[in-house]
Amino acid sequence: MIELTSPYPFGLSRRTWPLFLVGMIGALGLAMLVDVYLSTAAQASPVGILAFFEQLTDWGKSDWILIPALAMGVVSGLLALVIPKRTPKLALWQMTQVFGFMFIGVGLPGLVSAIMKRLIGRARPELLETAGPFQFQTSIFDYAYQSFPSGHATTIFALAMVIAFLSPRWLPWVMGFAFMVGISRIYVGAHYPSDVVGGLIVGILGAYLVRNAFASRGWLFRFHPDGQVAARPLAAVQRLVGRRR
Repeated sequence: MIELTSPYPFGLSRRTWPLFLVGMIGALGLAMLVDVYLSTAAQASPVGILAFFEQLTDWGKSDWILIPALAMGVVSGLLALVIPKRTPKLALWQMTQVFGFMFIGVGLPGLVSAIMKRLIGRARPELLETAGPFQFQTSIFDYAYQSFPSGHATTIFALAMVIAFLSPRWLPWVMGFAFMVGISRIYVGAHYPSDVVGGLIVGILGAYLVRNAFASRGWLFRFHPDGQVAARPLAAVQRLVGRRR
């Protein structure tokens, strides 16, 4: 499912996008079949389990990622403008690209998710008894009608992919953590399972698209002649760190 050097995830390509669309709709449909059962069962879990997921779920917020990434990107970019030495300047530009990739790779899918959930307007599990799982009401400000897709799931899966693109060996760990955070949204009663699946799709696909946009400009990544994508080495950063050892 996740091939880091492929231009797109889930076997998606220009030829297979109709099949991908059908598969995505099918996955969401299957999730919706068990939405009520899994959501109700999760919220009825023992207090200790619920407390664990309450602590874990805030990792799906975007502030702790976007604010530091933006701040560090601005600082490294400004320093790159004023430092005259070639190697430190190049290293700072490379770090500016890293922070920029983190900011856009997480922030853009999150923005798409925020717009989608307001336009779709699905009722959250808290309204299950009064509205049911399939009531929709377009709403900009009403939190109770912003269930699909999960913004927390979008953020954490996008972050997992950003980290994996930069350091592939972390893929199993960051994806495992992302799944735990996504599941936490069901346990805390904020989302149905299908909302989390939707957030997963938006987050992962969005991160790939941002990675491809960077690769098309030669920022951090590059396209091979066969269409595969590879990370460019942070040569200046490595030289600078090597000098200081």
